Amino acid sequence: MRPEDLDFLLSPAGRAALDELHAEQLTPTAHLATAEQLRARWGADRAGALLELAQLRQRARAKFARAAEMFFTRDGLEQATAEPVAEHRAGRFAAAGLAVVADLGCGIGGDALALARSGAAVIAIDREWAHVTLARANAAAHDLADRLLPVAADLLELSPLPADGFFFDPARRTPTGPRLAPGRRLWSVDDYRPPLSLIDAWRPHVPAGAVKVGPGIDYAELPAAAEAEFVSLRGEVKEAVLWFGPLRSEAARRATLLPGGATLTNLDAETVEVGPPRAYLYEPDGAVIRAHLVGQVAAQLGAMLIDPQIAYLTADTAQDTPFAHGYRLEDAFPFQLKRLRGYLRERGVGQVTIKKRGSPLDPDVLRQALRLRGDAHRTLFLTQVMGRATVLVSD
Repeated sequence: MRPEDLDFLLSPAGRAALDELHAEQLTPTAHLATAEQLRARWGADRAGALLELAQLRQRARAKFARAAEMFFTRDGLEQATAEPVAEHRAGRFAAAGLAVVADLGCGIGGDALALARSGAAVIAIDREWAHVTLARANAAAHDLADRLLPVAADLLELSPLPADGFFFDPARRTPTGPRLAPGRRLWSVDDYRPPLSLIDAWRPHVPAGAVKVGPGIDYAELPAAAEAEFVSLRGEVKEAVLWFGPLRSEAARRATLLPGGATLTNLDAETVEVGPPRAYLYEPDGAVIRAHLVGQVAAQLGAMLIDPQIAYLTADTAQDTPFAHGYRLEDAFPFQLKRLRGYLRERGVGQVTIKKRGSPLDPDVLRQALRLRGDAHRTLFLTQVMGRATVLVSD
């Protein structure tokens, strides 16, 4: 975003123009007419900036409760943490009593806002001038401007600052492409921008710290000194956090499920037994799977794995747990298309939900091949049981 466009958006005139834009004006059918009206009034550059921010605010509703009052860039929104996740993380900083926190790579300020709301004074640092400016504007929108000190600086050139703790959120994607298309995902911590090794300069001076990393991080890249917490929000794995120094617990691995806050660690008892499908199947939350804590859920449920390599659990009874979703099994048999097709036809099944784990089959291709007819519904699990391709049927 050009500095002059950002200055306009933050001006009283720009804010008023944004307030006048409504959701119906941004639909595909109305977009062209709206763009022409804005260009006639504000010129092409300002009109483009207004439309882009209005669209970003619409997308940001999935992450921020007050998105309509906030300011974003494409990359800043893509990188920003959803509010419930940021609030959870900020709570851990608050519980440790850290009064001053350096937010390394603050972006548009999502995490800085959560840290400030939890009571910390936040030094918000970013290399991008636009991000620092927007972080300050977003803090003002939340009445938190007095708790945020924005600093425009390159973290690779900045010496560690006096703080009680740090939060490091490196970019894990290349810059976004045209039309808000997300950039290419970066998998290795050495490819992050800046790389994870940046904290080696900070930790001797600020031992208490946390680093946001991708949930698909290679376990070989997990630092031995850190606790790795995998976080899901409403069943979707969002991120992993590496906790250092006074902020880490005794656990090496943790799974946390939001918004409820249920948590499980490798310090909990675990059971890793394997057996055939029983009356109920349990599908662990993705954060539990990424944290390698399926055995801990098995111990809580008195359940067994259906296969040593597959993260499905089975038990004789129905039990409530935040860590897995349970299904009552109707049947289980080796996968054969003809047999499955006949099974569903006999029961008048016309709709199926297909889940898979450890199966090469494409659910969409299979759905077409089943030639379904009827009003009944079933959930199919394409998986392996003791290494054999199997379909599990849930009613």
